[in-house]
Amino acid sequence: MQPALDGTDFYMFRSYEAGRSGYVTFIADYIPFQDPQGGPNFYPFDPSARYGINIDTTGNGHADMSFLFQFNTVSKQEALNVGGVQVKIPLIQSNTIPAQINPASLNVRETYVAAVVRRSPNDDSDPGTVVAGEYQLLSNAATGATVFDKPVDNIGDKTFGGSGGYQAYAAQHMYDVQIPGCGNGRLFVGQRQEPFYIAVGKIFDLFNINPLGPEISGNKNDLAQKNISSIIIEVPIACVTPAGQPVIGAYTTASVPSGRTLTTMPATGASPATFQGAYTQVSRLGMPLVNEVLIGRDDKDKFNASHPIHDAQFASYLTHPTLPALIQVLFPSAIAPTNFPRTDLVAAFATGIAGVNQPANVVPAEMLRLNTSIAATPQTQQNALGVAGGDNAGFPNGRRPGDDVVDVALRVAMGALCVLTGPTDALKVGCKPADAPAGGL
Repeated sequence: MQPALDGTDFYMFRSYEAGRSGYVTFIADYIPFQDPQGGPNFYPFDPSARYGINIDTTGNGHADMSFLFQFNTVSKQEALNVGGVQVKIPLIQSNTIPAQINPASLNVRETYVAAVVRRSPNDDSDPGTVVAGEYQLLSNAATGATVFDKPVDNIGDKTFGGSGGYQAYAAQHMYDVQIPGCGNGRLFVGQRQEPFYIAVGKIFDLFNINPLGPEISGNKNDLAQKNISSIIIEVPIACVTPAGQPVIGAYTTASVPSGRTLTTMPATGASPATFQGAYTQVSRLGMPLVNEVLIGRDDKDKFNASHPIHDAQFASYLTHPTLPALIQVLFPSAIAPTNFPRTDLVAAFATGIAGVNQPANVVPAEMLRLNTSIAATPQTQQNALGVAGGDNAGFPNGRRPGDDVVDVALRVAMGALCVLTGPTDALKVGCKPADAPAGGL
């Protein structure tokens, strides 16, 4: 019921752009299924909400630091003189939009502030809640400003002066930023082409595909012509590994002011003076497909509102998953594993895999995990199957936009890790090849 708070995907990887090997990129995507022709209002972020990228730097299941984003939307109230009467226009643009920040022809201006919050160990407060003195605002490295403009969505070629106009306009909103206590990083918030490849319709139509068939099987990518709203921040590796622990965990959240109702949605503004306050988490996403195909339907909202440190309450969804059983019902030849409890799924989704992306003394908690000591793979050499394809810089060691997480996750659910670990359980996932009758990847 709150699409602007719907986190769709989360990505975290060592930056593979040339010259950026010392950085980690985080991408939190929100507001799904955006049609390019989605006017007249398009897809603004919720100005009464607070969006977060939360990072566990110690493996204890708590968010030790967060990057928080809060938005503000202001109408310029553009009007036309119609028969001697000034009448406000119905559009968010009054003319063509040039490649510059906040042009006069943009009738609705969307801005945001970003802050870094460092929390005490075992702090279990809501990620969106901050108090005075706990947060520090990021600033534009060129101007020192702490309020950033978000580009308006891609309205169309005529508005942006022809093909390629939107790309030039959006590029003006990619900022070099100063991150207090971390040095410089980069920041972009705005609409992007949806990178997730998935046959959404067929998967939720009782898996009207062969879930264990060839990776490229001709299924339609239902998101191919869709857009997404992305919060993207690139930070130095040292910033997110202050304790010297190379493996980090992270997830994204959206929170609303405590006590907010669906009929009371005041814009809180984007000035530093209003940044603090009590918030309640309503959306959460770390590993892909967990809430969609593992968590039971009646617990989805509960999962969205929970913190990873409390994930023991959802343990049965990993140790005794229903997805493999459903696949076996629909495809009798795809025999589901019976090595209960499924410790291999706990490793895949809650602790990380030993020797790959599992932190020392890890507390089981569902989140995306990344070993920052593993070098990035150049984009042209990346394997979409990630670790399973011999590319240790890919999923489930973090996640890159090009990683084929659907095929990997389905196969892991059917016991692929039991095959990959071998008879000596090299990956320490607690099973053996014989436990996976459906085979590996």
